[in-house]
Amino acid sequence: MLEVIHVSKTFNKGTINEKKALIDVSLRLESGEFVTVIGGNGAGKSTLLNAVAGSWPIDEGAIVLDGTNITGMPEHKRAPLIGRVFQDPMIGTAPNMELQENLALAYRRGKKRTLRWGITAKEKEYYKERLATLNLGLEDRMSTHVGLLSGGQRQAVTLLMAALQKPKLLLLDEHTAALDPKTAEKVLAFSDRIVKEFSLTTMMITHNMTDAIEHGSRLIMMDEGQIVYDISGDDKIHLKKEDLISRYKI
Repeated sequence: MLEVIHVSKTFNKGTINEKKALIDVSLRLESGEFVTVIGGNGAGKSTLLNAVAGSWPIDEGAIVLDGTNITGMPEHKRAPLIGRVFQDPMIGTAPNMELQENLALAYRRGKKRTLRWGITAKEKEYYKERLATLNLGLEDRMSTHVGLLSGGQRQAVTLLMAALQKPKLLLLDEHTAALDPKTAEKVLAFSDRIVKEFSLTTMMITHNMTDAIEHGSRLIMMDEGQIVYDISGDDKIHLKKEDLISRYKI
């Protein structure tokens, strides 16, 4: 589903602040695969995610999504193909719009627009059903402005919005880092459910080793702009936190 082919990215090239963020990185994600990416600060994991999303252009290599070369495609044109949930719960929703209006924007993403804005009764019923799956009682608050929701509620809603159109790829950009542990656990549990329900090919960036081990079907560790560890299947199931710690450079 996703192919990252010999991708390199350098920031501030030719200056004293030059930083090689990605060095000849190659990666292949199969359809429906849930990959967690871990690494220390500056390891390259966020740069990899932003390169795939189109936020930053790459210097070398290619990025192919579902057979289409999207290397030169601007971020806004990748948006119908890629769902993304950011670290900041304030990003990804329109706070001054109602919950049902935010869902409508997500549901109609990539579709032809008309002069008609009103949300149909059929759409409202569908949004209510989807919100009920969050187990947060939001199905009874569809006219509430999203800005009034808690951080955890907003992240859950953003996850739902990102999945409504069943994107080719779902990117989770440290999406629980700003949440308290209990709320983060709930959002991660919902992440697992929604990835499984929609069979979404997913890449989750995280600093948390426990989360990287417990979630997803495959784990990748990055260091100094390169992939240094790639584990899946039974090996990942039996992976321990100590195994990851031993691979960090001191």
